Amino acid sequence: MIDAKRLTPEQLDALREVANIGSGHAATSLSQLMGKKVMVRVPKILTGPLEEVILKIADPNDVVVSVLLYFLGDLTGRTLLLYPFEEAQELTTLLMPTVQDNVTEVQESLLKEVSNILSCSYMNSLGELLGLLILPSVPGMIVDMVGAVLSSVVLEFGREKDFIFCVETEFDFGDAGKPLSAFFLLLPDTTSLEAILKKLNLEK
Repeated sequence: MIDAKRLTPEQLDALREVANIGSGHAATSLSQLMGKKVMVRVPKILTGPLEEVILKIADPNDVVVSVLLYFLGDLTGRTLLLYPFEEAQELTTLLMPTVQDNVTEVQESLLKEVSNILSCSYMNSLGELLGLLILPSVPGMIVDMVGAVLSSVVLEFGREKDFIFCVETEFDFGDAGKPLSAFFLLLPDTTSLEAILKKLNLEK
């Protein structure tokens, strides 16, 4: 069993490199989607139990937009993207500058698309590095307080909640003001986590 608190610097560096490569792919895809330059940066990596990590990035009463994907194939588990509510609103405004009918539906669709691009970029980078096939599901979205999201996630994930890999991600649109934040959480099944570290020749 992997102890999340005892990962070596080499193990964390390898996971950070995966995140950096994935962010580059995500930036390219988002730039093509928007028709303008988008930078995606990885300022911080967190690992540990699910409850501990989520409470480091948001207060239980904060409202967040959360997008969940399952992944199958050679690796199995879930990814969860958390956006602070105000950041999600700003992100959709940048993606959808003109007023449209059914604004709420369009915003939800855009956030799911961005989340799908980001999640797939990270997971494809991991799959390419390890030589493994990873297939994502259709994303599902919930808007609620962090505490409520955390409760439902803990109940669903069971033992896999003991280790997660969190990538703080910043979207920088250049002249559009401050970078916007999101948090990508990778929750691999226990056997998949062990397989990842073994493939990297880093298992201890």
